[in-house]
Amino acid sequence: MRVLVLGGTAFLGREVARQARDAGDDVTAAARGETGAPPEGVRFVRADRDRPDGLSELDGETFDAVVDVSRKPSQVRTAVAALAGRAGHWSFVSTCNVYADDSTPGQKATTAKLVEPAPPDDEDDPEMYGRAKVTCEALVTSAMGADRAFLCRAGLIVGPEDRSDRFPYWVARMPRGGEVLAPGDPDDAVQFVDVADLAAWLLFAAETGLAGAYDGMGAAMPRGVLLTSIAAALAPAGTTLTWVGQEFLTEHDVRPWSGERALPLWLPLPGYGGFLDRDVTDSLAAGLRTRPVGETARRTLEWMVADPSAVKAGGLSADDEANVLREWHARRS
Repeated sequence: MRVLVLGGTAFLGREVARQARDAGDDVTAAARGETGAPPEGVRFVRADRDRPDGLSELDGETFDAVVDVSRKPSQVRTAVAALAGRAGHWSFVSTCNVYADDSTPGQKATTAKLVEPAPPDDEDDPEMYGRAKVTCEALVTSAMGADRAFLCRAGLIVGPEDRSDRFPYWVARMPRGGEVLAPGDPDDAVQFVDVADLAAWLLFAAETGLAGAYDGMGAAMPRGVLLTSIAAALAPAGTTLTWVGQEFLTEHDVRPWSGERALPLWLPLPGYGGFLDRDVTDSLAAGLRTRPVGETARRTLEWMVADPSAVKAGGLSADDEANVLREWHARRS
């Protein structure tokens, strides 16, 4: 295949380009080149999609597949205007933030209600992220037709080159061992996808002509399974998990999801009871394959060791974690 990755220089786009190259495809990455470089052996075309003529270097070329990760409707509008007539298939990487209801578990991509599209002048507002992606989805589907547009609503993407403080927090924490503060209840659902698995599915969609809207994430699992799997892969013997309820965490200024004093992959319930617990049976039936958590954790740790400054600082410090655990045990006694 001739594959065009609109991006291709960071995280998911870079992994798509890498896998397509390894499969023997003719791969082009079109990007500004400010976030990194494409994998070796991938053709790079400098492109600024904020300019109306930003893709002019690709004029006259045709592609079997396009993979686009943009969050800005103006960029997607420019891309489909320039390329839709010269592309066989278009995979647009959207987000589970397009859904209007975060509280109800078990929703499906084909029936869940979406948020309203973003107003035209607000596409750069972070608060409009999900709404902007809704607009992008509509632009791709209108330009390509429903039978050639694959809308992949990704969940939390993890693995090597994940520069957030979410999954990497737990990968960094477990090798220290000892008593680990685990948030909420071990039966609370969590959901994510390894970047390599999502990239492979995007290319599979292009090869097979998969179209329609699907959730790009693995099946939900209990948080207890997630953390014990990471511990089994990375932690020394004797490591223990101490589960602390969300009310106590909130009282002690432990924050959800990411950032300073946060315990990642924890969200308040019931308000976010469906955000990490979607029904992805259709995605798995349509070719998405996911690897064991421990494998993802080991691969992530290898990357973090090789590039220790790459991951965003966040989460609970060792001292803060110890203080919260000490107060938790004092309360219980």
